[in-house]
Amino acid sequence: MPYHAHLWDLVHGQSSGDLLFNWNSGYGVPFLADFFAYLMNPFSWLTTLLPRDQGHLAVFLVALATIGLGTALMAHLLGRVHPGPARLRVAAALGYGLCAWVLDIGGAAPMWLWGLVSLPLLGLAGDWCLRERHWVAGALCVALAWAGNLYTAALVTLVAGLLFAVRLFATPLPFRHRVRATGRAVTMTATGVLLAAPVLFVAVRAARGAQPESPVQPLGPSGFGGHLARLLPAANDGRPLPDVAIGVLGLLLVCGLPFNRRVRVRERAVWCTALVLVVLTFVWTPTYLVWHGLAIPAGGPYRVAFALSGLLVLAGWISLSHRPDAFTLLGGAALVAVIAGLAASRHAVGAATWTLLGVGCAVLLTALWTLDRRHADRRAEALATLVIGGAVLGNAVWSGYSALGAAPDPGPSPAAVRAGHAAVRGADDWPQGRSDPGPHAFGTNDPLLLGGQGGGYFSGYLPTVAAHLLHDLGAGWTAGGRQTGSVTDPVGQALFGVRAHLDDGPPPQGFTPARAPAPPLVTVLAPGTRPDGTSVWSRQESLLGAQVYDAPLPVPAGGPAPTLHGTSGWSVPGGGVATGGATGGAAGGGTVFTVACTPGSTAYFHGVWFRGEVSGLGTTYRSEGEQPTTAEPIRRLGPVPADGTVRVTLRPDGGVSQVPARPVGCLRAGALEAAVARQAATGATRVEAGGHTIGATLPAGSTGTALLSVPATEGWSCAAGDGPYAAPTPVLGMIGVPLGRGADHVRCTFRPPGLTEGLTVSSAAAAVLALVAAFSRFSRRPTRTSRRERRERRERSDHGERGPASEEPEESEEG
Repeated sequence: MPYHAHLWDLVHGQSSGDLLFNWNSGYGVPFLADFFAYLMNPFSWLTTLLPRDQGHLAVFLVALATIGLGTALMAHLLGRVHPGPARLRVAAALGYGLCAWVLDIGGAAPMWLWGLVSLPLLGLAGDWCLRERHWVAGALCVALAWAGNLYTAALVTLVAGLLFAVRLFATPLPFRHRVRATGRAVTMTATGVLLAAPVLFVAVRAARGAQPESPVQPLGPSGFGGHLARLLPAANDGRPLPDVAIGVLGLLLVCGLPFNRRVRVRERAVWCTALVLVVLTFVWTPTYLVWHGLAIPAGGPYRVAFALSGLLVLAGWISLSHRPDAFTLLGGAALVAVIAGLAASRHAVGAATWTLLGVGCAVLLTALWTLDRRHADRRAEALATLVIGGAVLGNAVWSGYSALGAAPDPGPSPAAVRAGHAAVRGADDWPQGRSDPGPHAFGTNDPLLLGGQGGGYFSGYLPTVAAHLLHDLGAGWTAGGRQTGSVTDPVGQALFGVRAHLDDGPPPQGFTPARAPAPPLVTVLAPGTRPDGTSVWSRQESLLGAQVYDAPLPVPAGGPAPTLHGTSGWSVPGGGVATGGATGGAAGGGTVFTVACTPGSTAYFHGVWFRGEVSGLGTTYRSEGEQPTTAEPIRRLGPVPADGTVRVTLRPDGGVSQVPARPVGCLRAGALEAAVARQAATGATRVEAGGHTIGATLPAGSTGTALLSVPATEGWSCAAGDGPYAAPTPVLGMIGVPLGRGADHVRCTFRPPGLTEGLTVSSAAAAVLALVAAFSRFSRRPTRTSRRERRERRERSDHGERGPASEEPEESEEG
């Protein structure tokens, strides 16, 4: 929803960034790769037609339209694979459009749902190759699939290639025809992928510089019965297994395919072998990794499960289009009973599954038997088709409600979104300063949802430079750094020019902007400044250009003795094991540290990876750190007492936990205000920012390094004064521009890495496609003689005469 809200802002001119760069999130991060990943579903543009605060409805319509298009394309593909009644094709295609993967995983992610469209789209392109037609249109279909979502397109292309191979060998065709069809498929696919080269090149370059995904635990043993249970309707116990159920109708038809004597033996053998091989690749780890890009995806280990559902629907249609007889139906029912029996002991199989199987099998077997026995009776056939459609819809509705389980979290209300959005916009001072919507009231992408320019961001392409810059300056992260938070301490906010942020509290108090003085987004570091990265406090001081903290080495003063490992930090032993959610080690009192600070200063604690309870200066809070997935931000403890002693008690959960070597920093009273005033006096007098550019006017003759409070991600080029553009010089992860002997202005521009190369390759592929289209049209253009001959043939045909021997034969079903 936040991404679609950001798209709304872009289209309506209410965003500070553009498609190339996102000023709202991560204090300035590239956006084009994220746009390709999350918003390239063409239906996403429906969002821009609704009011901004109707994000739930907008995303729902995007998902609904995508599911509908994917189902319609599958119904059309079924008819190309084998002719059959349109109503039965629709009933079979519904098993694909409302498969368990859509109900459980895909329905909440419009970008993944585009794979539901891509599979039948590439299947139709393969059909055109078999018929030796529409090469140009097929290449455009491949490009549309790859541009819509790169991740699912790569997986779907494998499935479409398998489907093409199955159809190529299941039907008796001349060897020369198979070679030509294969050549067309390969060249068509290559051209289509190259047409989508901007998406491919930008995504690959962005992924290369992105924060690595947090480690995911390997899939444990699930058992044969556990996988079989996922073939049954309404069977899901939340375990990470492929959701491939396509309903009772599809299951009956697939199980009956081996027994359908009206399907050629060769065709049955090829389809059944292909299905068995694909199923085996889902349970063998090496092939499973190939399906998922050589990595186990977090949040949904079987993102490609819909591909197997599509193959099951296609195989079931082969049986249904050949009018399954009683032997086929009984054989399919027996196999379904065997599957149900083997999966009966699983927790995923409940009352809903048994009801759907019992009632559904009885109704569908009767209707299918009627279609076979009374196919000449149109009334009986229409009634049977109606019953099948009703049974399919009933199965889908019941399975959908079973998949929902408890009522889902409704998320932020439109009124709350409006209140937060209005508060952030009311405090906006961009580009002179930032208005940060954090602390995060709704989620990690609040800057996209509410506007402003915050540090919170979740993205699979979040640059490592941006994630580590925020982490090193005291912001928290989760998901191993792919999900960052805003800085919440006053020095960190000053470094990023945050002049207003939403107060930390429930609405409406939580939507009250808290204001604080901050320097401009572009400041000047004096010549000879050497950044110190030994601790979070020294890093902040280096970028601020002033010493504002007391951060001495803490002294153990009680409890289990900690161990200091040099500059890498302390190991704090646990005093007990947490039970029932309570903090472990409470009985032992925990480890006590003392720090000597200036009286009247404000103490802050940065535990980073510490997990347990932190107490000090009257403040107690839970720290949820866990290396490397979850990093805790800097937390305020309170004012330092008159004796200057800060006592901090750490009670880890269970075993040993880690804290930095200098976890406590005391901000001296008035020091930050003086540093901000000095930076404002020597920094930019005016800042200008465009969609993917930023520039600043500096005091005349400024020397040293111009420091832009923007992560120094790849793609930036900057110039000082009238000098040439060059890559910036990072300063602890921020953009630094050397001013040389003196300059009165700096300017920077951003261009996504890989975009130029992608556009070049795509242009070449488009030129090839245009040449092929022009040549094909010219070669097929009829002459006046051929037109006259065709008219004469039609006239002879009207009089019952036989055409000449040179008449072109009609195209067969398989080309």
